[in-house]
Amino acid sequence: MNLYAESAKTLTIPDLKAMKQRGEKISCLTAYDASFSTVLDQAGIDMILVGDSLGMVVQGHHSTLPVTVDDMVYHSRIVAAARKRAFVVTDLPFASYATPEQALHNAARLTQAGAAQMVKLEGPKLEIISFLVAQGIPVCGHLGLLPQSVNRAGGYKVQGRDAGQAQQLLADALAIQQAGADCLVLECIPAALAAQITQQLSIPVIGIGAGAACDGQVLVLYDMLNISIGNRPRFSKNFIETAAGIDAAVRSYHQAVKSQQFPGPEHCY
Repeated sequence: MNLYAESAKTLTIPDLKAMKQRGEKISCLTAYDASFSTVLDQAGIDMILVGDSLGMVVQGHHSTLPVTVDDMVYHSRIVAAARKRAFVVTDLPFASYATPEQALHNAARLTQAGAAQMVKLEGPKLEIISFLVAQGIPVCGHLGLLPQSVNRAGGYKVQGRDAGQAQQLLADALAIQQAGADCLVLECIPAALAAQITQQLSIPVIGIGAGAACDGQVLVLYDMLNISIGNRPRFSKNFIETAAGIDAAVRSYHQAVKSQQFPGPEHCY
């Protein structure tokens, strides 16, 4: 008998908010299949992000832009089916939420066929966030570096370095919370700005290249296992380098987040 499977209770939004309130860091990693979903879940990872990063690390594209809603539904479904405890968040891919109606149609697919507990979308799309929340679909916002806007931004660059950008990011974060989002991802922004945003928001803030003060941390699984195509980002860390295997590497990451040993200064901007 799998005692873990028998005893595990799937985490909920109130559980994540309670972790923020008591100061417990939230550990999050991406996953795209049943095997890795099980490994992450049994290691104690709190949140699994079924990211459109699969376009790069699984499908071999140069960006997330070619990923479709069908892709996300498929990967979300198999990740959600395999996990017992971890909270599952799934990305709405590029051009799948241009209008509230389109966003609702695709978010419903992710939550129904894809079994996601929450959908994530990029940018301060306040009307769309409030519309989805009104229909009962939990939303995670995403600010800072926005991979779906890479062509417009001219590449993958740190955001919020100047005072004007920083002020706008803070205002956008507060507005996203006001629109009804239950979580926020901050990507590649200065640690001091991320700390300020995290302190001012009542919803959990998950950082990736955003410093140690966020309520939780997320990395692309293949980056922290050092098997991604291309160079590992500065904000990531090779956790398998000193581990006995994949299970041990994931547990090491989980413990490092919980004990606030990751990220270190070398992973921050």
